[in-house]
Amino acid sequence: MTQPPPPPPHQPPQQGGFGPPQGQPPQQPGYGYPPPAPAPGYGYPAQPPNPYAQPAPPPAAPYGGPPAYGQRPQPGYGYPGQPTVPMQPQPGQPGGSGRPRTTLVIVVAALVAIALIVGGGIWYAKSSGGAGKKENTASSGGGTGGGDGGGTGGPSSGAKEKAPADPAAKLLYQVPMPKVNDTVATPGSWLTDKVYAKSGVAEIVGYDPTTGGKVWTIKLSGPVCAASREVTADNLAAITFQPKMPAKGSTAGCSQIAAIDLKAGKKLWTKSVGSGDFPISFRNVTVAQHTVAVGSTNGGAAFDITSGDVLWQPKQADTCYDGGYAGGAKLVAVRTCGEFDNKQLHIQTIDPKSGKVISEYKMAQGIDYASVVSTDPLVVAADVGDSAKDGSGISDYFSIDNRTGTLRTRISAPSDTYGGHCDGLTRIDYCTEIAVGNDRLYVPTEVHNGTGPVSESNEVIAFDLATGKQTGQRADSGDGYTLSPLRMDGGNLIAYKKPPYDKGGQIVSIDGGSFKETELLENPATQSARDLESSMLPDIAEYVYARGRLFMSAVYADKPSSGSEKEDLVVAFGTGG
Repeated sequence: MTQPPPPPPHQPPQQGGFGPPQGQPPQQPGYGYPPPAPAPGYGYPAQPPNPYAQPAPPPAAPYGGPPAYGQRPQPGYGYPGQPTVPMQPQPGQPGGSGRPRTTLVIVVAALVAIALIVGGGIWYAKSSGGAGKKENTASSGGGTGGGDGGGTGGPSSGAKEKAPADPAAKLLYQVPMPKVNDTVATPGSWLTDKVYAKSGVAEIVGYDPTTGGKVWTIKLSGPVCAASREVTADNLAAITFQPKMPAKGSTAGCSQIAAIDLKAGKKLWTKSVGSGDFPISFRNVTVAQHTVAVGSTNGGAAFDITSGDVLWQPKQADTCYDGGYAGGAKLVAVRTCGEFDNKQLHIQTIDPKSGKVISEYKMAQGIDYASVVSTDPLVVAADVGDSAKDGSGISDYFSIDNRTGTLRTRISAPSDTYGGHCDGLTRIDYCTEIAVGNDRLYVPTEVHNGTGPVSESNEVIAFDLATGKQTGQRADSGDGYTLSPLRMDGGNLIAYKKPPYDKGGQIVSIDGGSFKETELLENPATQSARDLESSMLPDIAEYVYARGRLFMSAVYADKPSSGSEKEDLVVAFGTGG
């Protein structure tokens, strides 16, 4: 367990930006790559708005970072190990499929050490009217709150992003990569009306969104492992992190759970959850309404985000466990039941405060992992029969009524036709380049040849979540560009357009009714700006866009190689005004 880590997966291409073609298309990271770590800031259609994201075995995870896509959790020093045969069912829980919960949770002090397992997440948010309503900004698209649950979309349905007089953007600032002697995960980015907050190495820093000046710093005992994509109306988020800086090539376990106040720039509380004598490591953390939820194969818990008080804990003394949660407007658990070689996934909508099950949908046996794309409306992605050969984790989407637990429709999305990525293995709420709103699912097609000799393009397609059929709405990227959904803005879709070699990338708003595209921002086309942008494309970085500003950030801090160019943790672009 202490072997030296490999470089982080899906590292940016080692070439000068969107280089001009020389008989071949520019060799940039393709959209068929699974993303490395959590994504979205203002990119996820999260919660309602605020006023103002057999092959060879996979490589080991870098310390402080999530495992490579498809890598299974591995027990380690101080860790009780991963159960292969779940416990016996409790009385009154036929087959162990029920969900007994108890408020009896072993809450270990903040300094309890050593467990294993890591993970990541990312997000931005800003609140709008009404208690419990929030708008989350996440990177690289996808999210856990579906924006508007119905309607026809369009500018009259709550969209807040307006087209500037001039969409031409300039480089606002860069935050240099922290100096490290190994690869360290840095997941987590959020945007409020006052700060852009980003995880560094064993810290979270709040920056002025326009100047990049430091507003506040929260010091931590070790690297951040996971960060909630959601932020409450009062700008509170949640993280998990390591209890200390690990030795090179190792991990100290992601056992620490904390709530952070993004307005005040302080940590509100720190907790740990124990399994026997050992603290549990958590790869995903989510926020639903005012509840922080963490889950794993060895246990979990839910806390009040303000006080840190334990609200409930999923009981492990049966044949089921909560592998993780997705938050936002509602709280959804992916609960695994049955023997290891005969398990079944239960998609449960839960009351965030009590842990009571509101509805449950049982997926077909043989589906080992699932990801929650949106909690309201409830949309789940899965790789059925391991048919997604591109590592995306998606072959089908399941639209579920979260009031009754019944399946509304199933949407086939072959991986050789459609893009998007989900990691149902370690972070069940982590999907990118997918969005949900207007009771529709928005997915990109795979990149294909454009009209030019070496150009690429793709489209974004809308599916009706009631019927499973395409709506006929189709957004074309334009020759040389490729579209990636980021998040919903009321009834409109916000997307990033990866540019051709001689242009800057764009942020566009796509009207939810007419599918008319409006340009919100265009990055500079200078060589230096293109180099910065090409090192942080949405399948390898966190994207946060709001109010004319685009923040791109790395999810790993790396030790620079000899002779390599300077790298950045954050790059910020913005329009005038």
